[in-house]
Amino acid sequence: MADITLEAFETEVCNFLDANAQKKEAEKKFVWGEGSDKVAMFEEKNRDDELADVKKACAWRTAKFDAGFGWITGPKAYGGRELSSAYERLYNTVENRYQVANQGVFTIGLGMVAPTILAHGSEAAKDLYLHQMYRGDLVGCQLFSEPGAGSDLASLQTKAERDGDEWVITGQKVWTTGAHYSDLGEIIARTNPDLPKHKGLTGFIVDMRAPGVEVRPLRQMTGGANFNEVFFSEVRVRDDHRLGDVNNGWNVALTTLMNERATIGAGGGGGGVNLYARVIEMVKFYGLDSDPIVRNELANLIIHQKVAGFNNQRAMDKIKAGQLPGPEMSIAKLAGTLNSRRLGDFVSKVLGPKLIADSGEWGTYAWHQLILGTPGGRIAGGSDEVMRNIVGERVLGLPKDAGIDSVSPFRDLKVGTQKS
Repeated sequence: MADITLEAFETEVCNFLDANAQKKEAEKKFVWGEGSDKVAMFEEKNRDDELADVKKACAWRTAKFDAGFGWITGPKAYGGRELSSAYERLYNTVENRYQVANQGVFTIGLGMVAPTILAHGSEAAKDLYLHQMYRGDLVGCQLFSEPGAGSDLASLQTKAERDGDEWVITGQKVWTTGAHYSDLGEIIARTNPDLPKHKGLTGFIVDMRAPGVEVRPLRQMTGGANFNEVFFSEVRVRDDHRLGDVNNGWNVALTTLMNERATIGAGGGGGGVNLYARVIEMVKFYGLDSDPIVRNELANLIIHQKVAGFNNQRAMDKIKAGQLPGPEMSIAKLAGTLNSRRLGDFVSKVLGPKLIADSGEWGTYAWHQLILGTPGGRIAGGSDEVMRNIVGERVLGLPKDAGIDSVSPFRDLKVGTQKS
């Protein structure tokens, strides 16, 4: 039973926000040619500006946590308030009316890593990290993919070898968002190559500032460097930083991946811009709103977007009812990236050459950031092909892919030839 009513909680929230943030101005109706024309799948900033934003985000997170709003649903033992998700939804609704520092830096740490630590971490790890992560004292990243193990995560080769009360980790990870500003990371490593590839894995929490950790930026075709490759050279990790049982890392990874797919599926790129309203106005601006083919394609685009929204709502309703979402998360991720591709294809048809030449004309070349970033979204969190396999096998009950070898020891497999 909550020790505070929703009405009293709302008053508490409003008092905090009124004292610490400015209210947003009323949202203006979008008008073609006015304001910024920036649209992007990923936010592109130089590293100095990015670090400055991280500092602002952490400061707001700290203020929010100290006021009792940093982990509304979390256990009191780790700084939470143990209130229901209704209170968290209420806080988010009210905070959305105010101008606060962008909290995207915590998407991975609090949306994926912290829930995994809560579910699988040792008491020592939970005591050490959860309070600090939700307070904004520590930022987390996810260290899963490798050059030879992207969608086929179970083929990873980064190894962890036991040395008394410690583990020694050696290997390489890739496509790690935010590794350059993160304090800790969740890593999956191979601890027993004599077991089948899904069974010889173990999860750990690793200090991103530890000796032997090297972070290198990866330049994308958008021009930005949101992602990194990370090298581990005999990095030592205490055993109380292990996640779950030894060689049970696949289940640990699944916990994180389901949260990741929910996060990706809920988003749509565009940096908060209402892309569909913008596309409708673009069609009108170029006099194509009476073209039956364009109108049909635009309607198809919006219908897919609406259906994806209903699917996401179904998942949220399950959570509100105290249930765990099922296939909605994988479907949400797949639908989200497919809709981004449909959107890019439609914009490309409407703009034609205007998309690829920076003429300075408003609302044209700016779309290239979204279109060039879309392939990254189709890979992150499991490729479209992997998502289709998951939906086919786990939702529709189709037989598993015959190419999966779940019996042979990993050391006997030809890495790179196995299907996920």
